[in-house]
Amino acid sequence: MTEKRKVNVSPKEQEKNNADYTIDFVTSSAISRVNIKFLIVYLPVIWLSGLITLVYWWFYNPTMEIIIGFFFLFPLHVLAMITIFTFACVIFSKLILIIINLIHRPKEGIFRAELGDNDFEFWCLRIELKKLVLWLMNNWPIPWIDILAFKWFGMQIDTSSHLYDAWCDAEFVEFGKSVMVGQGAVVMSSMVIGKYLIIKKVVLSDYTVVGGQSTVAPGTIVGPDSVLGACLRTAFNQVLDPGWVYAGIPARKLKENKYAELRRDLIVRKDVDEEKEIAVEHEVNIDEDKKDLV
Repeated sequence: MTEKRKVNVSPKEQEKNNADYTIDFVTSSAISRVNIKFLIVYLPVIWLSGLITLVYWWFYNPTMEIIIGFFFLFPLHVLAMITIFTFACVIFSKLILIIINLIHRPKEGIFRAELGDNDFEFWCLRIELKKLVLWLMNNWPIPWIDILAFKWFGMQIDTSSHLYDAWCDAEFVEFGKSVMVGQGAVVMSSMVIGKYLIIKKVVLSDYTVVGGQSTVAPGTIVGPDSVLGACLRTAFNQVLDPGWVYAGIPARKLKENKYAELRRDLIVRKDVDEEKEIAVEHEVNIDEDKKDLV
């Protein structure tokens, strides 16, 4: 008879073991283990951008003779200063990001999510730096300018795709043509699970639609012409077949996507249930004395 040995584990050790596997979703917009030292990257960006904005104000320097004209043009001057400050932040953030990437090149993998780990600390620096710029551009009044900011800061995306108040990580994310990400959705190429940081490339292929409030996990590959339903969650490293509608947590096949077929780089719309044309006859409003001309 084999004797079973009971291993006594203290509550503190049990709590430590459980903490290793606690799921803690972390995106670019919320880092739970942020440290004050990572916020230091904001100082040179805001300081230099503020100096550039003050230069504009210094050279304008309205005199008393034109104070009335300055009063009426004040809103335009405020808009000009905000524009200068925003684009100065973009330029200086990009320059600092280049220096950070030269010191420590971003890479995919699984790393310890703790201070002292170079991959984790440099990831925090990159995320904090991009978060400032992407927040400014996302709240800019010019439509779709955030797409240009994402593209400039490392995402593979073009102007045919749209992010409707959604959030995407700006590194290791590849968009195909005409990808749409719905409101409140999150596309993550990096996340923290317990004490580990996972960075893995995400691919959203051509004509992919991601529903609102959905979460795309790192390593997800979505095939062309796929639709991800609202409030959906994908699993780590999940591969979604092309031409399907997905729903659930984790994402599962719901039905084939018959909304569109890809033909010669065009989208041909079809009825979901019945492939038939519907013609509706209606009367045209024509004056009585002109009906004989029709």
